[in-house]
Amino acid sequence: MTLGDNRSLALSQLFRDAGYEEATPPILHPADTFLDLAGEDLRKRLFLTTGEDGQELCLRPDFTIPIARHYLETGEAGRTAAFSYVGQVFRHRPGQLGETMQAGVESIGRLDQEQADADMLALALDALSSLGLSSPRIRVGDEGLFTAVLQALEIPKVWQRRLRDVFGERDRLDQVINRMGGSDAKPDAKLGFLAALEGRDPEAAVAVVEDVLSLAGISAVGGRTAHEIAERFMEQAALSAGSGIDKDVIARLTEYLNVSGPPPAKAVETLHGFAKETGLDLDASIQRLAKRTELMAERGIDITKLEYSGDFGRRLDYYTDFVFEIHHESSAHLGQVIGGGRYNKLVERLGAPSTVPAVGFTIWLDRAFEGAN
Repeated sequence: MTLGDNRSLALSQLFRDAGYEEATPPILHPADTFLDLAGEDLRKRLFLTTGEDGQELCLRPDFTIPIARHYLETGEAGRTAAFSYVGQVFRHRPGQLGETMQAGVESIGRLDQEQADADMLALALDALSSLGLSSPRIRVGDEGLFTAVLQALEIPKVWQRRLRDVFGERDRLDQVINRMGGSDAKPDAKLGFLAALEGRDPEAAVAVVEDVLSLAGISAVGGRTAHEIAERFMEQAALSAGSGIDKDVIARLTEYLNVSGPPPAKAVETLHGFAKETGLDLDASIQRLAKRTELMAERGIDITKLEYSGDFGRRLDYYTDFVFEIHHESSAHLGQVIGGGRYNKLVERLGAPSTVPAVGFTIWLDRAFEGAN
């Protein structure tokens, strides 16, 4: 048995002791699930194939969506359940093998969400310790707070969607903000027809584009229906045309994104000042961050070591609130060793009749083993 095998077994035991049932979801899944829910960055890394019935399938690129599907298939939606896993995932990765090992946990259905978040980060740190890694760098953020800021600033929905698409990558986020302010807007002649429609009734405009696609014989591309393609075309037309967002709105958004530094408790104080100065109603979101931070301290986590960033997000569409990543200096060039967060809307989007709270994390075992050697 190898050292890696021993560490994987130790992780599995740690998760069992914490009350997580081991699950082994299938390797092959309907591709449309990931095309719809995972985000553009993961979509373009899928290993795709086609079944005998013509259905587009993919190799499992992560565990969160498969575990959420397993949750729905094995009991009543809304129940409290806790799952762990160790297994292979498959993604196209430049210069690297497309197959790697992940381990992790998913906690679904707990209503005490801030406590569940604190428990999740504590378990992630225990897992890191069991792998022989110490002195990690821990970044935390809040995608729900970012969304609350966008809504409070009354930024048009087409721009909100685009900003959320690139949230977590500051360079790309700044590029979108520049376009939103008009400083980098370049009209695209190819979108002239769509731009002309953009000022009309949105549903009617989408219907026109959908008809054009149908005439061209286009019913689906990359898992997207003609209607979804039409909606994205209209969105691109609106983005290309620019919308002259007020400079004060741009400045307030940028100020929020620049809130950073340890500990989160300091960030709470800064955010209260930001909300008061800008007149934005962010109290509920800030209070959730404050409560989560207090519970982390009570859980034994040294919150002075946590780095909060207003511009920190994880590049998967299903995250909704608290997010975190843990890096280790010896494998920092490979990316995060552990990443996770809250995804409250995913189970409902997979078929549950209502929202089911959920939070979890994933360990990249190849990076963890390299860092521990």
